[in-house]
Amino acid sequence: MRRIEDYEPIVGRFRIHELYKLGEKLNGKIIQNINSTAVGGGVAEILDRMVPLLRQLGINARWDVIKGGEEFFKITKRFHNALHGVKLDFHEKEFEYFLEVNRENAEMMDLVGDVIFIHDPQPIALVEKKKEIGRNWLWRCHIDFSTPIPQIWEFLKGYIEEYDAAIFSAPAFSRELKIPQVLISPSIDPLSDKNKELSTEEVRSVFESFKIDLSRPVVTQISRFDYLKDPLGVIDAYKMAKKYVDCQLVLAGGPATDDPEGEIVFNAIKERAASDPDIFILLLPPASDIEINALQRGSTIVLQKSLKEGFGLTVAEALWKERPVIASAVGGIPLQITHKYSGILTRTVEGTSFWIKQLIQEPDFARMLGKNGKERIKNNFLITRHLTDYMLTFLHLMEGGAEDIVYL
Repeated sequence: MRRIEDYEPIVGRFRIHELYKLGEKLNGKIIQNINSTAVGGGVAEILDRMVPLLRQLGINARWDVIKGGEEFFKITKRFHNALHGVKLDFHEKEFEYFLEVNRENAEMMDLVGDVIFIHDPQPIALVEKKKEIGRNWLWRCHIDFSTPIPQIWEFLKGYIEEYDAAIFSAPAFSRELKIPQVLISPSIDPLSDKNKELSTEEVRSVFESFKIDLSRPVVTQISRFDYLKDPLGVIDAYKMAKKYVDCQLVLAGGPATDDPEGEIVFNAIKERAASDPDIFILLLPPASDIEINALQRGSTIVLQKSLKEGFGLTVAEALWKERPVIASAVGGIPLQITHKYSGILTRTVEGTSFWIKQLIQEPDFARMLGKNGKERIKNNFLITRHLTDYMLTFLHLMEGGAEDIVYL
């Protein structure tokens, strides 16, 4: 089990001391995290790493997951797409069913947190319980909120403004709200199986298990099989680049229990890639962190060609491993990448294809991007900084009230 002290060689003694001092002020307080899935996606991954560390710091951190059937998650997936700007119309019955499931969960759950910390839209209406039980309520948005469809935004806004404060991942996601808003970017855990150092032999073994040729350039995108991650655009960019440079493409991802569209997207990818033996489509089970780590470390280039993106943890993961990253200039990705310094930002299939070709042909430039990228992640996007930001927010909320929240 990881200890807080294990991070000292990476982040320094001062950061560890700061964490313990903040933990002392929150000793015994219950921080109750609630989201919609225990497996799949960045939210579950962050909570899986963060909750045990908060407990080590003396905080009674909990993590609960709401329950919902197939129809509920179809509706919340539509919410997700509409918040990303996809033009969808909603019927009143969808909102009614969404609220019904939230209210059922509210009655079943033991809402005991000194801070009740709700993640993303799926459990957002649990805040209806606030008038009955009091406590401090935080809402955390992990998705790209920059261009929501007005109908879904107006529906959710009424619930968001019942919270004491809202947390967003990037300045572009901030909205006009009556409550305080805090900027806290997500993070990666450098000591997790997905990010820890691996030997050359371990990396080679994973590539051999998937029959991927490490002697030839490998371009990789790792993400959920979701249209908003644009896997079909990735295939198109790869095919354009392959006219000029030899390369292979890896599209790797796994399912999330709250995403009913994953199988449809996965089948569309297989159909688009069927005629090319150099495209490897890997459906990875949940416990595949070592495989993902090795795929990122062994790749020549890592892509994240999202159409919309809350933050893009896979970008931070690849940069931490000193890989050159080509990613879309959307959501929280530009917080991580300075174009042509710590990575490459693109907006089109053609631009992505151009930079695949350039980085394969200019390995020294690619190495420079990877080196600068790792430094960027080390200084800004590791879990120790994330813990500090969260604990400061909890403290201000409990000791000073929402009006005393510090805008981080």
